[in-house]
Amino acid sequence: MKALNAIRLGGKELLPLIEGGKGIAVTSGASSGPWAAAGGVGTVSAVNADSYDENGQIIPQIYYGRTRRERHEELVRYAIDGGVEQVRRAYETSRGLGAININVLWEMGGAQRVLQGVLEKTRELVHGVTCGAGMPYKLAEICAGYGVHYYPIVSSGRAFRALWKRAYNKFSGYLGAVVYEDPWRAGGHNGLSNSEDPNIPEDPYPRVVQLRQTMRDAGCPEVPIIMAGGVWFLREWQDWVDNPELGPIAFQFGTRPLVTRESPIPEKWKRMLMTLKDGDVLLHKFSPTGFYSSAIKNRFLNALVGRSNRQIAYSTQNVGEHDTLLTDGSRRKFYVTKSDEQQAQAWIAQGFTEAMKTPDNTLVFVTTECRDEIRKDQADCMGCLSQCQFSNWADNEKNSTGRKTDPRSFCIQKTLQDVAHGKSLEDNLVFAGHNAYRFAEDPFYSNGFVPTVKQLVDRILTGD
Repeated sequence: MKALNAIRLGGKELLPLIEGGKGIAVTSGASSGPWAAAGGVGTVSAVNADSYDENGQIIPQIYYGRTRRERHEELVRYAIDGGVEQVRRAYETSRGLGAININVLWEMGGAQRVLQGVLEKTRELVHGVTCGAGMPYKLAEICAGYGVHYYPIVSSGRAFRALWKRAYNKFSGYLGAVVYEDPWRAGGHNGLSNSEDPNIPEDPYPRVVQLRQTMRDAGCPEVPIIMAGGVWFLREWQDWVDNPELGPIAFQFGTRPLVTRESPIPEKWKRMLMTLKDGDVLLHKFSPTGFYSSAIKNRFLNALVGRSNRQIAYSTQNVGEHDTLLTDGSRRKFYVTKSDEQQAQAWIAQGFTEAMKTPDNTLVFVTTECRDEIRKDQADCMGCLSQCQFSNWADNEKNSTGRKTDPRSFCIQKTLQDVAHGKSLEDNLVFAGHNAYRFAEDPFYSNGFVPTVKQLVDRILTGD
């Protein structure tokens, strides 16, 4: 294993080890502070982070507004308060060593307001901002305005080219690094394009080479590229280190820091991660963001798969093969094919009696209990995304996407808050990278050993 030397990130000499940001109270000051203290870049998630009362207890994010817009304003306040609190805790724990970044999702509701609200109170503590899940054209301008560096997350050279040409070239001095996030291997939301096959992972090396060449052709500073997604043992990546074709390289760890003593996730979540097998993480497209995302297969994901499979096309008129009338006992009438009508009747006989319309002129069949939960979650929407396929919320004047709600998706804010704060690991979304099965195979974690962040960083530096 080649020696891993410090590199220059945003004008500072740091270990090329970055803690990946994971939203909804998963990457907090408790873990990012120690990561920075070890000499790397700790990342605080500003995606609805936890804040605390005068007794140090987590403040539940409960919404009282009668309208979606009122609840959205509450959500923005929660996000700013939590982000500020976690940055301060991280910086205090880091003792000023390493660097603290904050992570935001560009497609989260009120992203710009949240980012500005957090930076307004923490700019002297924050080194940079990592940001993905969309095309964050305004990121560079906002960060430059607060004197912090920006770390855009992309999954292709083409995406970076668009960002650079339209906006980033005007603020090149504040570009700290570019994060290449592997869209097939990373946990959470992924940047797969419509031209890429989700079932055929591509080798990241030529894609990162292409990204570097794009950066060089554009006249971009020779800042590090941070490899994110699928990184476990650094010895597997030693050919990337000191490689002139790639230029300066750093590595981001998203899943592996979940199993540390400082990690704020519940202990049962840590134990579950250490039992996973290869193939236990699913790349799927049920997220209300419209992006692909990777999460652990469980009862929650299986239910979404089953719901989507219980789906048939319909017409409101007797047209072509859609000549068979299907009714659910109400005034609603749907024309479907004969074979689909037979399939629908079989689902109804199994208890999936409720036909819910989707924006794609299909029906999905669910139980009455499931229908009621979907409708309640849609009604309770607090606008956590800039646009939500599940509830049709949009952060615009009408607060609507103009499309029908989509019952094939789910309330992402609700489920991520629940799992982060100790509720069922089977009945909520649990994000993870596709290498999570390696916890069970890596001897470092044998006999259920859970390291401190410092022990993990020291282990990573050995190549393992």
